[in-house]
Amino acid sequence: MTIRVMVVDDQSMVRAGFHLLLADEPDIEVVAEASNGRDAVAQAARFRPDVVLMDIRMPEMDGLEATRRILASDSDARVLVLTTFDLDDYVFEALSAGASGFVLKDDPPEQLIGAVRTIAAGEALLSPTVTRRVIRRFASVRRQPPPPAVSELTPRELEVFELITRGLSNAEIGQELFISDTTVKTHVTRLLQKLDLRDRAQAIVLAYRTGLFDES
Repeated sequence: MTIRVMVVDDQSMVRAGFHLLLADEPDIEVVAEASNGRDAVAQAARFRPDVVLMDIRMPEMDGLEATRRILASDSDARVLVLTTFDLDDYVFEALSAGASGFVLKDDPPEQLIGAVRTIAAGEALLSPTVTRRVIRRFASVRRQPPPPAVSELTPRELEVFELITRGLSNAEIGQELFISDTTVKTHVTRLLQKLDLRDRAQAIVLAYRTGLFDES
């Protein structure tokens, strides 16, 4: 299955570079480009990309607001935020806006390509380091009560949920709990469905907004 990608950046050479990089991959197709957030919202509505590579700092409308609007109109879209600024506020705001991942523009090309595939597969792209920073940031905001659906999670689903919030991959969760990757995926799918969440990034946001798990 081909992953349909839209590249959003206000610098034409950056867009061209990402386009060329991704176009070489047999399972990825760049279906649209945009130079600002407002254009990104319009292009997303027209082309319905699977993954949006979204710059943060842009004229007319920034990437955070564009992310909110794109996801409000297309819950199946996934946004991978690109920036040259490795700052806590950007990580926090991008995830709060609904982004599924966060990568730096100067990351190696193979890392960006892998990120697109990871996001398209419905997984969050958050390293343990980034996750710890997000935990600290969310811990400083006013906590919200957890949704009633949390009570519907099984003990195993809660275990998997907590490990997700630590930034562990499916393979790492499987090793921690001595279960197969397939079983982990099943638990992840079920807990996301029960909580009506788009992906693992939303699960992490929910957990730390509500203080569902302590930081230990």
